[in-house]
Amino acid sequence: MRSNRKILLIVLFIVMGAAFFLQAQQGAKLKKETYKAKKAASVQSVALKDAFPALSFSMPIEFLSPKDGTNRNFVVAQRGKIHVFANSPNVKESKVFLDIESKVTAGGERGLLGMAFHPEFKKNGYFYLNYTRNTSGLETVISRFTASKNDPNMADPASEVILLTFKQPYNNHNGGKVAFGNDGFLYIGVGDGGSGGDPQKNGQNRTTLLGKILRIDVNKTSGGLKYSIPADNPYKGNTQGFKEEIFAYGIRNPWRFSFDKTTGDLWMGDVGQNKIEEIDIVKKGGNYGWNVMEAEDCYGSGNCNTQDLILPVWSYRQGPQTGNSVTGGHVYRGKSLKSLKGKYIYGDYVTGNIWALTPSSGGKYSNALVIKHKGMISSFGEDANNELYVCSYGDGKIYKLE
Repeated sequence: MRSNRKILLIVLFIVMGAAFFLQAQQGAKLKKETYKAKKAASVQSVALKDAFPALSFSMPIEFLSPKDGTNRNFVVAQRGKIHVFANSPNVKESKVFLDIESKVTAGGERGLLGMAFHPEFKKNGYFYLNYTRNTSGLETVISRFTASKNDPNMADPASEVILLTFKQPYNNHNGGKVAFGNDGFLYIGVGDGGSGGDPQKNGQNRTTLLGKILRIDVNKTSGGLKYSIPADNPYKGNTQGFKEEIFAYGIRNPWRFSFDKTTGDLWMGDVGQNKIEEIDIVKKGGNYGWNVMEAEDCYGSGNCNTQDLILPVWSYRQGPQTGNSVTGGHVYRGKSLKSLKGKYIYGDYVTGNIWALTPSSGGKYSNALVIKHKGMISSFGEDANNELYVCSYGDGKIYKLE
């Protein structure tokens, strides 16, 4: 009797195991098919088109357009050139607006990494650059240049005014983005100094500029500075040795941030270490956790003190389907793609995934795949009409979301 019962139990176990396995396989297949169906639907509604078929660039890392009524586009190339051309799909050539390759140390995560037009660019011709150079060691340079008064498609290479420099202990995590906020101040994205895991603990150290978002007023000087500190910067006038330029901290490597033109919100993609990529809405004085946390996980241990740390509004686990390096984008405020209006569009450098974050109730967000680019997404950019473009790092092309 015992022997028969034992055999019956074994058979029952095998049958149940097989059923469970088939159910799991069916569920996995369903998930895979659902993913494919969503992707196919997204491709039908939004396409990526070669925006300027006659043009290509060497390692493009930024696409932008000044609000000066000229309807021109600018592309920043990592080695140190800035190109300018008409905003037309029929444009046949671009012109070198500025060449500072001789000043720039490029390669890997170094180079000419960011550009921003002054809000009064039409009047003063000022634009601002973020680049790395190697004099007595690697350092970041934030400087101002001026467009030529004789030719609007050329900058004056002798017009450079260096506003700020700071040392970079390693070759990676240099951040690089510069942008003017809706408040008229210049914001600067700075990585944690590099290596891996933030060995110098710069993210949480407010006596250094590394691992921060900085904010400065370029319209006034103060003391020995070639800029001034905004009156409401969180550490202005502090007595603890904190850098007064700091707007927010606890950041690993902010690869692209932007401002929502309607709300003024500062959206940032912060590249993860080994596990998680994150999207943040950056607030004044906020601590975004690195390297205590990597997104919503404690970093390096199972437990950590999360008090006063701000969690991302969205994150995704690294993997072959998702990606390994977030590229921050823009809240879409153009007119051509009504289905994307008000959504935050961002992507992953490695997989080419482009997603849309949509606000929902209770401060939550839903995420959907928009389209997959067959290349490396180094940056998103906007033209004068707020339409959205993608810088494709490998093939040097600029693609438009249509």
